[in-house]
Amino acid sequence: MVARIWHGYTHPSKADLYESLLRNEIFHGIEQRKINGFKGIQLLRRPLADEVEFITIMWFEDIDAVKQFAGEDHEKAVVPPEAQQLLNHYDQRSQHYEVLENLSYQQLNLI
Repeated sequence: MVARIWHGYTHPSKADLYESLLRNEIFHGIEQRKINGFKGIQLLRRPLADEVEFITIMWFEDIDAVKQFAGEDHEKAVVPPEAQQLLNHYDQRSQHYEVLENLSYQQLNLI
């Protein structure tokens, strides 16, 4: 399993619009691509002093599935133009980590 992690930052006045774009358009578009080996995505958000940070964590079966999503230069960020317009700055390259352990506990009741 591979986790693909990416950070983007926007102005607080644009944060809700950016989150809505991710949830209602971008994530749906990724799902519609039906990429073999794509397991899901998580969205994290936190306010900072002058901006809002978003982190996406995408889960893939292996690096070949990541390449189906991002292309041969699989570390290059995939940020649609409409998202770029709402962001102050963002990672130009995504980080990839081999998942060594993935524990889940029923009592956590995560989303």
